[in-house]
Amino acid sequence: MKISIAQFAVKRGDATANLARISELSEEAASFGADILCLPEMCTTGFDWASNREHLADASASIAELKDIAQEHGIAICGSFLEKTELGNAANCFHYIDAKGSLLARYRKLHLFTLFHEERHVEAGNECVVFDTAFGKMGASICYDLRFPELFRKNTKAGALLHILPAAFPHPRLEHWRKLVCARAMENQTYFIAANQSGVEDHGSGVGKTHYFGHSVVVDPWGEILAEANEEECLLQVEIDLSNVSRVRKELSAWDDRRTDVFD
Repeated sequence: MKISIAQFAVKRGDATANLARISELSEEAASFGADILCLPEMCTTGFDWASNREHLADASASIAELKDIAQEHGIAICGSFLEKTELGNAANCFHYIDAKGSLLARYRKLHLFTLFHEERHVEAGNECVVFDTAFGKMGASICYDLRFPELFRKNTKAGALLHILPAAFPHPRLEHWRKLVCARAMENQTYFIAANQSGVEDHGSGVGKTHYFGHSVVVDPWGEILAEANEEECLLQVEIDLSNVSRVRKELSAWDDRRTDVFD
């Protein structure tokens, strides 16, 4: 399975520009022969929550455009996007759209980032999501979820061979990012794909700026880094084989040696 990770600077509050960029990246990834294009967190709107309220009415239209992009280029697309909930609130939501333009999975972010007051603007999800693809079962997660190992344990128990995490991790937490991604892969003996934003987000009005450090990364079931970006915009390419999950678990039986009688 060939994976492309689109690491780019999201234009805050400009869904039209971001969708155009995603379309370009999808075409480039498809030319590489990628099966899946992984996008960062909130990659159509960014984190301007005031303007995102205005974008809520168009959130479903953005997802429809992403479906068209996936179908046009024959590539699955996944990432985190603004979504309008049943109560009319904003949600930070993972979508996986297959190469035919069909929505296979939707997951609302469980853990909201209180340091940036995300809980004031976003309705949290309440369900873990593992979904079937043509390549095998995958587990959904978003950014801050990375710090909560129980989510990935539960998704692995549900059969996930690969975890996908769209993110917007900023400085100064680069080493947290690199260590946690490797740990989540190693402790569950699964693949892990983490797609991060790059660039600088200016919050305006003297609020300050957020510097996203990129370093999108793909980690194998041994916890080894297969590919890692730097801080610049890029399209990271890597090929993986999900059958390696069972091979690694045979060589080191940590998954089978879990004390489910105690912890489950």
